[in-house]
Amino acid sequence: MNQSKSLDLGKPSYVTKRLAPMLGNGILRSNGHIWAMQRKIVAPEFFMDKVKRMVSLMLQSAELLTRKWDENIEAEEGKMAEISVGEDLRSFSADVISRACFGSSYFKGKKIFSKLRTLQKIISNQSVLFGSPALGFLPSRQQKEIDNLEKEIESLIWEAVKERERECLETSSNEKDLLHSLLEGAINDDSVGENSSRKFIVDNCKNIYFAGHESTAVAASWCLMLLALHPEWQSRIRDEMAQICPDGVLDAESVSKMKMVTMVIQEVMRLYPPAAFVSREALKDTQIGHIVVPKGVCLWTLIPTLHRDPEIWGRDANEFKPDRFENGVSGACKLPQVYIPFGLGPRLCLGKNFAMVELKIVISLIISKFRFSLSPKYKHSPAYRMIVEPGQGVRILVERLKQG
Repeated sequence: MNQSKSLDLGKPSYVTKRLAPMLGNGILRSNGHIWAMQRKIVAPEFFMDKVKRMVSLMLQSAELLTRKWDENIEAEEGKMAEISVGEDLRSFSADVISRACFGSSYFKGKKIFSKLRTLQKIISNQSVLFGSPALGFLPSRQQKEIDNLEKEIESLIWEAVKERERECLETSSNEKDLLHSLLEGAINDDSVGENSSRKFIVDNCKNIYFAGHESTAVAASWCLMLLALHPEWQSRIRDEMAQICPDGVLDAESVSKMKMVTMVIQEVMRLYPPAAFVSREALKDTQIGHIVVPKGVCLWTLIPTLHRDPEIWGRDANEFKPDRFENGVSGACKLPQVYIPFGLGPRLCLGKNFAMVELKIVISLIISKFRFSLSPKYKHSPAYRMIVEPGQGVRILVERLKQG
């Protein structure tokens, strides 16, 4: 199913209809030729050569986070500080996606992210997955709140778009960010149409804001939770960093050599993949392998079930063992196609390279400066809110590493 290239297999319409206020008809929700056209415009912005050029921007954002944690420790007279990491990691990932893809800092996009988060919480309270469409109606007060938020978000994004458009006209730089490419794509593609270009741009901005911001922040939270429980992996990452960059300076080349932190991230995303499922609807009668799926039938792949299957991963499938990825995904399990934190096939997450590099940078930088353990106040309660996140956040006890 995941590897099928047929445009007749798409995102289920009844699910995406409920997510429309959040995602519009952007790349995460669209199907058929509209999706293919959007992918053609967006995908090249996340190729590895472009992601490597974003490393310095990611480092700037990560350093803002570590400075804040330093201040928290200072407020405790240089001793241990208790930190709830969720909002700090959201600020970090929001700052990265804003700087790298939209040419502005997080402070400009703060309202957009805040309102998207509110909208996400409201929509998550609905029965998004298997609830009957007939039961999908919301109380008028809640529906009005969703409608108002949707309008406010679209207005804020369009303001940012127009501001970026003015900046592009004023500069002659050949270096284009994602927003610039979306603008050009909407203008140059005849299939978008003049009246649809605003919606096309706004919808894809919403998709990239949400996917690039929320999913990465949640994955980083799960990473810190498991590293707090397994301090030996903090040490292993720290030791490898000392070998790769003895001067303590991270750059694109050193990040690409970091094997320990890559293994940790892969294992975390096996145990706690932010995306809970892959869903498809047969938009026409469609053949998958030897099975003909009738039009209108919805198919679901539950990712955590695949990622914890003992027959595929071994008896220790529920344990945190990053070493299993020492020889890559193909060496970690019997069937590499079942490891799908970013999906698989034509609809593989476009931001996979971007997310992995961003996660490596923030985790490595935190570990190079701090030692941390899990707070006794942490309560393990994974919750599905469009993505699988720590239901009551992640609280850790952080202390500075002794220098020298």
